[in-house]
Amino acid sequence: MDFALSEDEKLILQTARELSRAEFLPKAEEIDETSKFPHENVAKLSELGFMGMMVDEKWGGAGLSSLAYAIAIEEVSYACASTGVIMSVNNSLVCDPIERYGTDQQKEKWLKPLASGELLGAYCLTEPNAGSDASQQKTIAVPDGNEIVLNGSKNFITNGQVADVLVVYCMTDPSAGNRGISCFIVDAKEKGVELGKKENTMGIRGSSTCTIAFNDVRVPKENQLGPTGKGFNVALSTLDGGRIGIAAQALGIAAHALDQATKYSQERIAFGKPIAELQAIQWMIADSVTELEAARLLVHQAAVKKDSGERYSPEAAMAKLAASRAAVTVSDRAVQIHGGYGYIKEYSVERCYRDAKITEIYEGTSEIQRLVIARNLLK
Repeated sequence: MDFALSEDEKLILQTARELSRAEFLPKAEEIDETSKFPHENVAKLSELGFMGMMVDEKWGGAGLSSLAYAIAIEEVSYACASTGVIMSVNNSLVCDPIERYGTDQQKEKWLKPLASGELLGAYCLTEPNAGSDASQQKTIAVPDGNEIVLNGSKNFITNGQVADVLVVYCMTDPSAGNRGISCFIVDAKEKGVELGKKENTMGIRGSSTCTIAFNDVRVPKENQLGPTGKGFNVALSTLDGGRIGIAAQALGIAAHALDQATKYSQERIAFGKPIAELQAIQWMIADSVTELEAARLLVHQAAVKKDSGERYSPEAAMAKLAASRAAVTVSDRAVQIHGGYGYIKEYSVERCYRDAKITEIYEGTSEIQRLVIARNLLK
């Protein structure tokens, strides 16, 4: 498999790196400290076409490869992981299913402004009692004339408090289990859509994550995304692509932590010499860069496989499993190398340590990734 970057992908890498280091990195500490949504960062991404990178140009997107997208997510997340996940959700979890399953009318109305960044999307699958077991949906959608009436609650919704468009999964036939789930596009301003308080999260604090309740929310029947009863299939296929985005986010976090640890080890003097000359530190750095590079290869493999049109579920699961673990372990080592200073918010490795953990949880826990990988081998 050829991992050489095309000229377009090289340009994306350079553009994303220059933007994120110049514009996003200086504001990352403030975003983390205040938990404010990074509107200015999202506007910059929109200007560059980064909010709909893989969407066909005829629907307002940039028409770029999944590999270009993964590269951009990594660079953005290197500077600000909150901005990275906002970008990932809009691209992978909102634009992607609307492009693949939506009607031309839905694409014209919703996809074009989402891809351009005029609108921002959120993905509403998880519920208080339906996380890893997403088939246990309790949110109900009932037909009423030319409308569908939604009732229920979704939680841990990234972009929730600021989103304009919601992709919502609901039970349309509770007796049919996961074959009774359907998907709907919901205008976040519809009457009955109620936003909960912003969650006070450990990391990724600018992501505007909240609970969303649906109280007799009426949406037109033409807002159904995909066939009736096929919502679970839409959700699972969408999460495959989402996992590439989160894996790339994890790479960015790990790369930032490693760079900071390497730099600090060359500056910090102990026992009369830079600690970079101590074997214990060298081994931590060697393990970190090896794990990061291995994870990056898996992420790029999954992206290339997705672009080929072949099934890529196990590749996406392996990429997310490896990259999220690398983010956590590399960040942990970076804090350790910094010693007491690594525990102080003035040093960005402390933020990396907190940001990294969620990559092992959202869009499928590491345990779910192992299930996907194992079942692919054992089927």
